[in-house]
Amino acid sequence: MSGDSYYFGDNVNIHGGQGNVGMVKNQAAPANAPGPSPALLSAIEELRLLLEELRGQVRPVSAQAIDDSLPVITADAGVDPQQRYRALMAVYGIAATVGAVGVPVVEVVNQILELVGAH
Repeated sequence: MSGDSYYFGDNVNIHGGQGNVGMVKNQAAPANAPGPSPALLSAIEELRLLLEELRGQVRPVSAQAIDDSLPVITADAGVDPQQRYRALMAVYGIAATVGAVGVPVVEVVNQILELVGAH
């Protein structure tokens, strides 16, 4: 048993004082990490379409906020959940202030928030 080495997680060995560039991270994503559910993907696509329609019916400053939020909302799973939440709340706020035309956006944002467990 003496001399045996067992490594779990990160392992750093430095020999000498030059050329040290980093650390080997012995970590990987799970092989079968589940992607977003089909219901979530469908709701995000529906929201994208609704926001494109709403964009033409709001003031330029609100249209710019929609433009800024859409890439974060429609991005793949690699987006920080907090960033996506903030983008969803931004378009929710715009939709809530424009009356009946914004109701479908509000409903889909609520649906997305429920699907990701943030509501």
